[in-house]
Amino acid sequence: MSLNKSVFGWVMYDFANSSFTTIIVSVIYSVYFRNVVVGSEELGTALWGRAVSISMLMVGISAPVFGAIADYSRSKKKFLFINTYICVLFTSLLYFVSEGDIFKGMFFFIIANFGYNSANVFYNSFLPEITERSNMGKVSGWGWGVGYVGGLLSLFLALYLVEIDIRLVYPAIGLFFGIFALFTFFWLREFQRPSKRTNYLKVAYNRISYTWKNISRFKQLSRFIVSYFIYNDGIIVVISFAAIYGATRFGMSPQQMIIYFIIAQLTSILGAFSFGYILDRIGCKKTITITLLIWIVVVLGAFFSRDVTDYYFVGVLAGIAIGSSQSSSRTMLALLTPSLKMTEFFGFYALTGKLASIFGPLVYGEIARITGSQRWSLIAIMFFFITGGIILQTVNETAGRRVAEDWKED
Repeated sequence: MSLNKSVFGWVMYDFANSSFTTIIVSVIYSVYFRNVVVGSEELGTALWGRAVSISMLMVGISAPVFGAIADYSRSKKKFLFINTYICVLFTSLLYFVSEGDIFKGMFFFIIANFGYNSANVFYNSFLPEITERSNMGKVSGWGWGVGYVGGLLSLFLALYLVEIDIRLVYPAIGLFFGIFALFTFFWLREFQRPSKRTNYLKVAYNRISYTWKNISRFKQLSRFIVSYFIYNDGIIVVISFAAIYGATRFGMSPQQMIIYFIIAQLTSILGAFSFGYILDRIGCKKTITITLLIWIVVVLGAFFSRDVTDYYFVGVLAGIAIGSSQSSSRTMLALLTPSLKMTEFFGFYALTGKLASIFGPLVYGEIARITGSQRWSLIAIMFFFITGGIILQTVNETAGRRVAEDWKED
């Protein structure tokens, strides 16, 4: 595997953006929003779920259109840049969210999360342009692994800043993301082909319509997307509510949660790197199946945890699961997708994944609000992993890869 400038620039984006999902979505802002901004455990948990769901809905609606436009106009890097710095700006603005600023706190987060997830559509679609199909598992694993190193460094930064003023964490993370993303924009090379001025919305509509009309030609990819639609919902919930669960059930402080996620980040690095190589040996389907079984154990472990120590052990296993499952899923989509339709299909990937992600946070938040206990929310979420895993078993990975490699534009 050649670690050239484009590969290094691509990997560095994972390093940069992991700070956002680690600190804002998972560890600090989620708990700050519930405990300080809203000031109510049940209502805060429900509103956090709604904020995550709204941002995912926005991405799901826009991603296929912008993906098709970026493909046709050869401007993926431009879209990546715009969405990245939307996230950076609104993450920094969270500094101005204080007690009782519920609307402002939700609005700034929704836009920041929209920018983050929209940028990932274009970022992920660069994978087949920077390496051969035989190395995609390794490169994707390196991306997730280096990303967790970035998340780890951001956790140490947050651990220092929460002792001074927790709100300082937010502009610091915005700055971290914005600075390290520059490596990507300087070094990642976009494959340039001639483009012409046209009505991009019309082009986007025509290309998306064409994809839907011919989706039966990609049966294995379609089955995988449905599977991902479901099991990724469970992953989104874990990312969004792990800190809230720990703070509610075990009374964990911000410092304890940061240490918890530092441990999880270390095992995430291990999972991303090791499963990248495992994937290239046994294939995507088997690898993802293994990770989903780990996720089921994680959920059961969190349900039966009796104290903080038990929950720390769950975090170790969750780290391995999240690093490996997300890396493997990204690789499988790339391997089952024709190269010329890559960004467009990543748009559909985002559409299904993000639209699916509306339901998980809503289900979790509302069950917690109605029952007054997040333990029952966990049991409901476990079925996302079980159902997604069952559907995954219907995917013929070999046939799907062959169709993707042989496909040519009509």
